[in-house]
Amino acid sequence: MRVGIEVGGTFTDLVMSDGKNIKTAKVPSTPISPDKGAMLAIEAAGLRLEKISELIHGSTVATNAVLERKGGRVCFFVTRGTRDLLLIQRHDRRAIYDLQYQKPKPVVPRHDTYEIDERIAADGNIVTDLDTKVTSTLVRNIFDKENFDSVAICFLHSYLNPIHERALSNIISALYPEMPITCSCDVAREFREYERASTTTLAAYVQPVVAGYITRFSEELQEKGFQGKFSIMQSNGGRMPAAAITKNAITSLFSGPAAGVVGALRGKGKTSYPDIITLDMGGTSTDVALVSNDHAELAPMTTIDGLPVKTPVVDIVTVGAGGGSIAWVDDGGLLRVGPQSAGATPGPACYARGGKLPTVTDAHLVRGTLQADSFLGGKMPVDLAAASNVIEEIAKKFNVELPEMADNIIRVAEANIVRAIQQVSTERGSDPREFALVPYGGAGPLHAARVAEDLNIDTIVIPPNAGVLSASGLLLSDYVHYRSQTKRLLLNEPNLTKIKSGISSLTKEAKDYLIKLGIKPNREIETSLEMRYVGQAFEVPVKFTEADVRNISLALLQKRFADAHHKIFEFSKPEGDPVEIISIRVGVAEKTPGLTVQLNKEGRNIDQKITKVNIVEKGIPSETTTLSRTDLSEGAIPGPVLIQDENSTVYAPFGWQVRLDEYNNIVLERGTE
Repeated sequence: MRVGIEVGGTFTDLVMSDGKNIKTAKVPSTPISPDKGAMLAIEAAGLRLEKISELIHGSTVATNAVLERKGGRVCFFVTRGTRDLLLIQRHDRRAIYDLQYQKPKPVVPRHDTYEIDERIAADGNIVTDLDTKVTSTLVRNIFDKENFDSVAICFLHSYLNPIHERALSNIISALYPEMPITCSCDVAREFREYERASTTTLAAYVQPVVAGYITRFSEELQEKGFQGKFSIMQSNGGRMPAAAITKNAITSLFSGPAAGVVGALRGKGKTSYPDIITLDMGGTSTDVALVSNDHAELAPMTTIDGLPVKTPVVDIVTVGAGGGSIAWVDDGGLLRVGPQSAGATPGPACYARGGKLPTVTDAHLVRGTLQADSFLGGKMPVDLAAASNVIEEIAKKFNVELPEMADNIIRVAEANIVRAIQQVSTERGSDPREFALVPYGGAGPLHAARVAEDLNIDTIVIPPNAGVLSASGLLLSDYVHYRSQTKRLLLNEPNLTKIKSGISSLTKEAKDYLIKLGIKPNREIETSLEMRYVGQAFEVPVKFTEADVRNISLALLQKRFADAHHKIFEFSKPEGDPVEIISIRVGVAEKTPGLTVQLNKEGRNIDQKITKVNIVEKGIPSETTTLSRTDLSEGAIPGPVLIQDENSTVYAPFGWQVRLDEYNNIVLERGTE
């Protein structure tokens, strides 16, 4: 029995597979103690912990620690002369017209940053040795006066030569064996000092919180009889044993959204849709990502609260447009939705937990696209009157009828989602019309059709258990580990051997690390080279398969770079212009058994229970058919239709047809209205 539990901002989702059957559960999240919500999900599913052989977990613990600034106190050691590295940052402005703009606040203040006399040159050679006696005295003086939860070390050019970072780490470990230490050479072996320092300090900042959470949760599981394997989802779409995450917590920063992309990619089965755009709309936000040729794009860096994180992450764009996103009126009198969210506490007004502000979920109840008697399969009561009251308040400001106001709120949320999808597709050289849309999360299938129309997408594929697909993605994920390092090499024949050697060395490092953790790597993930024309400021990631690496050549490197550069910038320089490799990234994995999906064909309803409800769109009421998933067949049903599922609702407007495919996906196809 394998179980995946994903803790979201509003709901905690569970999926169990025993090789034959699937069981799901969805319960409200408990933001103060996320592990409590996870245990409630296990209870709601009626599972016995001693019977669970493997538990895979994804949570927002690391994310919340940064956003809420509730991480540990970090002692930060830097090379002498670089104490203000985190404050200077980069000479850019994220809001160029904001006269009160301030740079993102680092998680380590200046007074907790200490300089060490040492220096490594840009070529990796030692300029100034680290004096161990002087440094030991300095460390003792610091820790005798101050109380820290963790240590971060980031010396100049340590990505080429980590000898001084290792020396300082050994000194601190000898004096204070229990102190968690994060070295930049372990979490970000790539150049650019600020990004590397930011990643290192963030890793040290969240480590005590994540390690404490995992330890408490592990102990509680064991006390209640769990003896199986416990692993945590990473931002890169793979998972690692919980013990490994406690030492490198930054990799779990965006575990929930990454799990959703894996669930969308593998949960749809071997359909004829290798190119998809995922749309994960939960209670707090919406995450979108682009999957090309059944492969999720990875970004070498992301940001959180404006701070850069140099670690491989599934390339996801997030907008504040979830079911709990709050509708409000700005100073110019325009309707806005999000990014503020009612979250799990108090939640939307219709949850009857104290929410007093209008949200997207309230708007759906008022509009009719959510039915009070079928919310979460009828398991969760909701208050239509409370939703109507809060929508009425904002409707009066615009002098419009209640159903029209609800529809306006939903359309503004959908416009935010469309913009996010354009960021991962059009702005990066991909045409969304060539992709199928895969919506999931509790609210994704409700909005998918109208979002698809705005993007001229004609096909929507909704996998089974779409409302808990992120939890399914946990079960479908592999053990994955990445290694990267900056190696600046001109693209020429003499350096080809060095390129091959760099790839081989990093691959061996990654495999050895997994083996050390008791994992058997049996699959190499594609290699990525960060490349650019000499003189360019930033790099373009260029991907190579395992077969490409075995047959790598100068011509192949040049062609792949030219193609990747042209896709993004619509031009490539003539052959002969010098190209350089900046960094190499490789990944290895142990493939996980797939998730058994019940096709449930024999459970289809012979007599469809068809009812009609009224839905208002663009001010026009329409009579809409309501069905359950078990009412569907491979024959097409024309919209408008609402399909009630156990943990989500699908809406197919007029102009769309609905059918069930051989993999039990609900497929929406657009015709001509």
